[in-house]
Amino acid sequence: MEAGRRAGSAWDFVDRSGGGMELAVINPVGVFGPALGPDCSVYVEVVERLLNGKLPAIPRVTFGVVDVRDVADLHVRAVVEPGAAGERFLAAAGVMSLPEIANLLRVRLGPAARRVPTRTASDWAIRLGALVSPRFATVVPDLGVARQASSAKTREVLGWRPRPIEETILDTAAGLAGLGLLRNTTRIADA
Repeated sequence: MEAGRRAGSAWDFVDRSGGGMELAVINPVGVFGPALGPDCSVYVEVVERLLNGKLPAIPRVTFGVVDVRDVADLHVRAVVEPGAAGERFLAAAGVMSLPEIANLLRVRLGPAARRVPTRTASDWAIRLGALVSPRFATVVPDLGVARQASSAKTREVLGWRPRPIEETILDTAAGLAGLGLLRNTTRIADA
């Protein structure tokens, strides 16, 4: 069994199938991009919370970013590429900090991003908030940690070229606006 595979996993199921099945795994980082409905991923919700002014200040956290459309593309590529069988692929366009995401929204969306906070929260303030808020508590382990993610294998084996992170974040905002999930009156598509 390959190092890192867990007992009882999909890998074990494929191994027990007697060789008739193949498995390739796509492991996405934070999935952003246009949502299909109001029930969004936590990462899309972060953009919604920023644009609706639901965060008084921005925690110093960094996310791996990938567009949901690129994740779907990767699944198709993994099905049709013979070299994908038995492999795991990281779906990551790169990383971006929450303060960088907020700045991108403010700069590129102008008045449509007027509720996006401009202040970065100190780590101690987030830790203090974690004592009373489960939402803050989930962020504490990631404060100030700049994780890196490489999708070199994914690009080489599957020929994958993800969208630029900036496009993904802005399309996330446009998707939220299109679903009527933003409080602003300025149309994001016009920004």
